[in-house]
Amino acid sequence: MRRPRGRPAGSKNKPKPPVIVTRESANTLRAHILEIGSGCDVFECISTYARRRQRGICVLSGTGTVTNVSIRQPTAAGSVVTLRGTFEILSLSGSFLPPPAPPGATSLTIFLAGAQGQVVGGNVVGELVAAGPVMVMAASFTNVAYERLPLDEHEEHLQVQSGGGGGGNMYSEANGGGGGLPFFNLPLSLPHMGVENWQGNSAGAGRAPF
Repeated sequence: MRRPRGRPAGSKNKPKPPVIVTRESANTLRAHILEIGSGCDVFECISTYARRRQRGICVLSGTGTVTNVSIRQPTAAGSVVTLRGTFEILSLSGSFLPPPAPPGATSLTIFLAGAQGQVVGGNVVGELVAAGPVMVMAASFTNVAYERLPLDEHEEHLQVQSGGGGGGNMYSEANGGGGGLPFFNLPLSLPHMGVENWQGNSAGAGRAPF
């Protein structure tokens, strides 16, 4: 007899077991809406949040009004300008890394609109006091690698052979070599990773990160 083709009557697909994620990946980005109360320093609040939670914070945008703004403008030969009055935030971006981190990794750039329609902006180097509730949209992460560019040919050849990025060699940068250095997920007992030993963006840091 010829066997009938197709699935037998009354049969159905076997139920698949549910996929349960029990552990979050270290490379996962989290979205945050941070509300900063009136009278608080926006820069200091985000810095403290990153340090206490031991997470890197990438500021994407911000809304609200601020007062007593101290910024460094590149067009003014790097001089610090303190703005008095109330200003509306047009753009807010930056990054905050908990220690250990190289100088320059923590910074905040802001553009403001004044009461007369003037627009001013620069790097925040002093007070940035919220004149009302300030809403900050940010993303946080727990894993980041420090890369010094451009890569030389020898280092690039080693990375191709290892099949990984800069995060594979944890101590090469701390010992003076090349490659990436993950800042997070490291033991806290690493005294040789002090910020003062880092070479790089130290000249442009107008405010201590933490």
